[in-house]
Amino acid sequence: MGEVVAGLDVVASGSGGSVGVGSGGSVVVGSGGGGGRVVFVFPGQGWHWVGVGAVLLGESGVFFESMVECGRALSGFVDWDLLEVVRGGGGGLWGRVDVVQPVCWAVMVSLARLWMSVGVVPDGVVGHSQGEVAAAVVAGVLSVVEGARVVAVRSRLIGEVLVGGGGMVSVGLGVGVVEERLVRWGGRLCVAAVNGPLLTVVSGDVGAVEGFVGECEREGVWVRRVAVDYASHSGLVEVLEERLVGLLGGLCPGRGWVPFYSSVVGGVVDGGVLDGGYWYRNLRERVLFSEVVEGLVGEGFSGFVECSGHPVLVGGVWDVVGGVEGLRPVVVGSLVRGDGGWGRFLRSVGEAFVGGVGVDWGVVFAGSGARRVDLPTYPFQRRHYWAP
Repeated sequence: MGEVVAGLDVVASGSGGSVGVGSGGSVVVGSGGGGGRVVFVFPGQGWHWVGVGAVLLGESGVFFESMVECGRALSGFVDWDLLEVVRGGGGGLWGRVDVVQPVCWAVMVSLARLWMSVGVVPDGVVGHSQGEVAAAVVAGVLSVVEGARVVAVRSRLIGEVLVGGGGMVSVGLGVGVVEERLVRWGGRLCVAAVNGPLLTVVSGDVGAVEGFVGECEREGVWVRRVAVDYASHSGLVEVLEERLVGLLGGLCPGRGWVPFYSSVVGGVVDGGVLDGGYWYRNLRERVLFSEVVEGLVGEGFSGFVECSGHPVLVGGVWDVVGGVEGLRPVVVGSLVRGDGGWGRFLRSVGEAFVGGVGVDWGVVFAGSGARRVDLPTYPFQRRHYWAP
């Protein structure tokens, strides 16, 4: 009851900002006005944390059933159990790329299904790097088994060949400025991804990455290491091409039920092109995420829902859409590192709702005993009447 009263105080005082969680903890306030088309966003590596999804397994039947399905699909390609790893029984497995990437894939697919179960259905999907595998499954371009095959086979090759040979960092500079800085590194570094107007990812060999980080720190430029020890989206990936394309032969991608916006080509593509060759390009070529977001805004998208265990692309999306005149965007995550239960997910649903995204609250509160009540049909006058 104390939390409810505190939440009402937040609403009454008008505090809490625009779209976000107010000081009442579980209270979400916003001005609404969104209501445009919604896209589900699936990030690449860097957001995971040990035990992500474990709490939701016991709190959401939808999430649990999806994770079981993903685990069953993965079992044909890996020698570990998805639910055991998520629940914390994997021990040192969380340090392996061939475990982390499939786990992240399963969590992202399952979070997307959880959003859809409460009535938030995407009008399109976009993935960033490995996030495109989850996006393809959610869009119906790949089956769950095909998605499991792509993420498991590719991450295993990365672990066998690339791990230990490179690194990646995010830097708070525009891509043009970064490209100028990289010239002196003589091809040892390259732009791996463009996540926003002032958010660029650099990839390359270990020594060059360390030198670049030191240079940025000395100059006061924001820079952060990505938690990987290989160099995706760089020339170091090219040794995998023949093997990867061969191992992913026979994929049967379809058109899907919602548009698939490719961060490889920078716009919407027919799902049928997502064959083995595409998944090599997805690992090798620059990620054009910012370009895709700009295009989505131009097509009438204003709702961006990041389906991950911690929001890592929300900031980049805001950098693109926040300054668009006349646009009232809604940009939300799903879970937060260390806070991955049903309550945290519901707060994200609330953030989307107050921004104008439609939610089926009847589904959310089914079985809880909650019921709708009518509000007064007149405004409160706030006047006291004293007896004569």
